[in-house]
Amino acid sequence: MIRSLHRWPGLVAALLLCVIALSGTALSLFPALESASSPAVPAISVAELAARVQAVEPTVEQIRQAPSGRITAYYYEGDQPAAAIIDPATGAAIGSADTSAVQRWLTNLHRSLFLDDAGRIVAAIGAAAMLALTISGLALLARRAGGWRHIFASPRGRGDGRLHASIARFSVAGLMLSSLTALWMTASTFGFVPEGAGAPTFPADVSGRTGLAPASIELLQQTPVSDLRKLTFPVAGDKNDVFTLKTTAGEGYLDQGTGALLAWSDAGAWASVSEFIIMLHTGQGASVLGLLLGLSALAVPVMSWSGIRLWLGGRKDRKSASVPADEADTIVLVGSEGGTTWGFAETLRAALTAAGEKVHVGPMSAFEPARWPQAKRIVLLAATYGDGEAPSSAHGFLQRLAALPSAPKAPLAVLGFGDRSFPAFCAYAAEIVGAAEAKGWRQLLPMDTVDRQSPQDFARWGRDLAQALGLAFELNHQAVAPKTLELRLLSRRDYGADVQATTAILRFALPKVSFWQRLTGQGFPRFEAGDLVGILPEGSDLPRLYSLASGSRDGFLEICVRRHPGGLCSSQLTMLEPGDSVHAFLRRNPGFRPLRGKTPVLLIGAGTGIGPLAGFARANRSLRPMHLYFGARHPSSDALYSEELTRWQQDGRLASVTHAYSRGSRPIYVQDALRKDASRVAKLVTAGAQVMVCGGREMAAGVASALSDILAPQGLTLAALKAEGRYAEDVY
Repeated sequence: MIRSLHRWPGLVAALLLCVIALSGTALSLFPALESASSPAVPAISVAELAARVQAVEPTVEQIRQAPSGRITAYYYEGDQPAAAIIDPATGAAIGSADTSAVQRWLTNLHRSLFLDDAGRIVAAIGAAAMLALTISGLALLARRAGGWRHIFASPRGRGDGRLHASIARFSVAGLMLSSLTALWMTASTFGFVPEGAGAPTFPADVSGRTGLAPASIELLQQTPVSDLRKLTFPVAGDKNDVFTLKTTAGEGYLDQGTGALLAWSDAGAWASVSEFIIMLHTGQGASVLGLLLGLSALAVPVMSWSGIRLWLGGRKDRKSASVPADEADTIVLVGSEGGTTWGFAETLRAALTAAGEKVHVGPMSAFEPARWPQAKRIVLLAATYGDGEAPSSAHGFLQRLAALPSAPKAPLAVLGFGDRSFPAFCAYAAEIVGAAEAKGWRQLLPMDTVDRQSPQDFARWGRDLAQALGLAFELNHQAVAPKTLELRLLSRRDYGADVQATTAILRFALPKVSFWQRLTGQGFPRFEAGDLVGILPEGSDLPRLYSLASGSRDGFLEICVRRHPGGLCSSQLTMLEPGDSVHAFLRRNPGFRPLRGKTPVLLIGAGTGIGPLAGFARANRSLRPMHLYFGARHPSSDALYSEELTRWQQDGRLASVTHAYSRGSRPIYVQDALRKDASRVAKLVTAGAQVMVCGGREMAAGVASALSDILAPQGLTLAALKAEGRYAEDVY
């Protein structure tokens, strides 16, 4: 529905929107030029300004001040009316006030397409289409980014889709403001918006006297020029005429013989609102804003072009596209943390579509069987995160399943993705199967697994699925290599070489990115400590992931690496010298970072697990209470970040630091240090502290056991903390 609301106004009104946008961009230049060329308005009164102008041009009929500050006088040259821009310092004319032919032509094109009222209505329809496009586009951007919080993250995809989304992120606010103000102005033109009080009733009790100079009128003396909108002089020789004064506050009549205020009408709220909206739309009085809106309007032709290309490409490839969920006979749902499982889902979708099936692919977090009336089967591709936990795109799946009154009618097939070297291999997929069996959900075929993204495992499962469906297809999955950028090593610090356990803190320079690359999202994206960097070692297509110890704001990318016997990537990384380069890509890890707020944070890690924890401390500029428990083997060889930890504790970024050395003079592990500080740990967690654990699996298991024992007397469990988002692990 949202996609259709976005697609059709854009396709139908593309040419109209381009004309309106480009003419609007050109018009946005004029207020800026007018503001730049207008003399500064001195701090004088309207009375003094009128006296100066009248001294130079005795036949002056009216003085106006534009929102830009430009002052124009209207007078006679002989028997011909004339107008000139006035220097308020002298009252003399300094240039013609006539609007240029180019500006008049652009204004007529922009407002009415040279079609008067009919054209204004067409232009308003264009503004309404633009408003629909911006609202629906925002919703699609949020969906594409994975939620409103990530709407300004680097967009996914490539080609026209990436270009379209990248430009939309920077232009959508300006386009929405322009369309809303345009609709208001059209409504005002056709009388659908109140105009305000307007001018008061013309007075009948004028004195009949004439000849009082404007400089002698008290109200004009009290009114600063900055408030002036218009001063109209009485017609020469007409005793019944008056001075008409219009300011930001309202409009009134002054007796030309006595200077008395005969009638006054306040501007009112509607007039002020309309004036403000005109300023927003035209930039008159806010030239910088006008230029920004004009710049955002330049995005319209680019997005029209990329949008039409996307639509044409979609039509060309319609048979292979994921169909809407309510039309699909096969629902494929993906539970993925890093994103690789989506590639397998696409291979499955393409194969089933080629076999004549209607397939919809979506995240497991969107599990809602009531919206799938045509579904004949539901396939879950579920990766496992951490120690058997749900990956990010499967958040809430088990809760949604448990809340169903009965099992879905369409049978279920579950394929787990994981790494067999981990104890919790495909544990989340197994948990899904257990919950499905408890609900009485009929299975299409038994659960199977894919080890370390094996195309062979996937193809084997695909043959079983094809046989169960009575179809003929093969799943030939080819992983798409991630796009990488080159990272150059700036510096390194080595530890543990004397005990044959080399560990290095490697700091890389951020890649240089052009403005266009930033605009289109092609450069190295922004990152935070706790995110992951994928590094492709030479001689392998399989990236290794390392937790980041820095954020973009630090101006560098930093990781901790320990050389593992036989480890291809760790060996290459620990042999790098400053100036050497690696090829890398970024992978976000939003589930592992401190929550917002001022509550305490317990940082618990061992070995290279200190990396992201050090990054959190480095970024703790608000000085929230952070307590670090760091486990290592020996202080002489493994005291990673020792200098920084001391400095961060001194400046308040770390509230406390507790070391646990397993091979020191008093051997102790980090879980033992927690038990030793049990009362403080329990007090902090009871008060709302978040717990973040990073390091090896054995350490994490020991920490979990210790914390469970510490928190049990308080009535707290790790499961409850995880449900509240207060217990996070980055375990390897």
